[in-house]
Amino acid sequence: MRGRRPGARGGRLWIVAVALVAVSLAAGQAGAGGLIMPEVGTADVGLASAGYTARAQDASTVFTNPAGMTRLDGSQLVLGAQLLYGDVTFSIDEGTSTALGSDDGGVAIGWFPGGGLFYSHSLSPSVKVGVAATGNFGLTLKYDDEWVGRYYVQEGTMIGMSLVPAIAVKVSPTVSLGASVNAMYGMLHDQVAVNNLVGADGELTLKTSQWGFGGNLGLLWEPGPRTRLGLVWNSELELDFSDRPEWEGLSPALEALLDSRGLLDAPVDVGITLPQGVNVSVYQQVTDRWALLASAGWQEWSTFGQVEVGMQSGDPISLTADLEFKDTWHAAAGAQCRLSEPWLLNFGIAYDSPFQADTVPVAVPANDSWRFGVGAQKEQSERFSWGVAFEYAPAGGTLAVDSTGGPPVALGGRGDLVGAFRDSALYFIAGNLSWTF
Repeated sequence: MRGRRPGARGGRLWIVAVALVAVSLAAGQAGAGGLIMPEVGTADVGLASAGYTARAQDASTVFTNPAGMTRLDGSQLVLGAQLLYGDVTFSIDEGTSTALGSDDGGVAIGWFPGGGLFYSHSLSPSVKVGVAATGNFGLTLKYDDEWVGRYYVQEGTMIGMSLVPAIAVKVSPTVSLGASVNAMYGMLHDQVAVNNLVGADGELTLKTSQWGFGGNLGLLWEPGPRTRLGLVWNSELELDFSDRPEWEGLSPALEALLDSRGLLDAPVDVGITLPQGVNVSVYQQVTDRWALLASAGWQEWSTFGQVEVGMQSGDPISLTADLEFKDTWHAAAGAQCRLSEPWLLNFGIAYDSPFQADTVPVAVPANDSWRFGVGAQKEQSERFSWGVAFEYAPAGGTLAVDSTGGPPVALGGRGDLVGAFRDSALYFIAGNLSWTF
């Protein structure tokens, strides 16, 4: 939300800060080096995304680089499926308010399914069309209800599901151009505990959805039969969420205060911008058995970090949270080895730079990351192939948390939360099926 940085107006009620933290989950719940993950159940998982926009070996290129469709014969269909396990657990350190208790929240992410469908069709030898349906943005968090950070976040879901129609044209024997539209359906569901001062906690829930639209442009250059260079630009995509919060279990005094301020039914507006990005990749066939792949990329996450929360009421109170995300860069290298005529082995390594500062909020337990992938593809017949892949993505270091300041718990505040996510990692297990018609 570039250029929209309103300050606070009116009294800065602590309850506005609580609402702010709840909707700040819209900044994403997992991933590393940014919150858009390349893992969608395809062979790219085994390559750690090396050669992402240049590989163009199956219909998943509809999503990664539409220009790559010109390399595919006939009609091709790829179905990908994967399971992600997020080993992300909070460790409580000295400095956390004792009034918050001692529950560390458990495993924050756990198991999460993913995958995609990718289809390419030949209109002519030089014109191809295709469509992809997948989701590579966002994830879910769920902490224990009574954990020490419950006034910052209890659970949240921010998922973007994309439908991507695409077209590609071979404009010369060596150059192909492609374009696609990213129609994303974003879903936001956040929940945070509310400090009632006396008795059990209340609860604030936001649940909404919104469509957003962006575009992608791709180029594939093949200077020789063994070399491919891919270049893709992804545009920004805006999701303007708006919802009336649901309040449960509020104390009579707090409910009266919110009602007097017009906040019980005041809409909460959350606008987020998925960043633009550029990826350049190369594929080089070295021998009949070996090929080398590499990628480099950049994403403008500094734009995404500006999240506005607005309370629209007769006595308006608004507050802007700038998460201060940083632009990120990505690098990957990998190889393919033809073990035998039906078998192709993939492996790769990648690094994604930090998109947050040295400390992170518990709503976004992620920063820089490594990726290590391995996989295999088998050509079962001329018309059918299948593959499996595994990827290990550890955090680049300890994710420290230092959320301090504001009123103490005894006065209705959220308390001080100090600790770290240590040895966090994501694990991907993927499988794919591919048909040629």
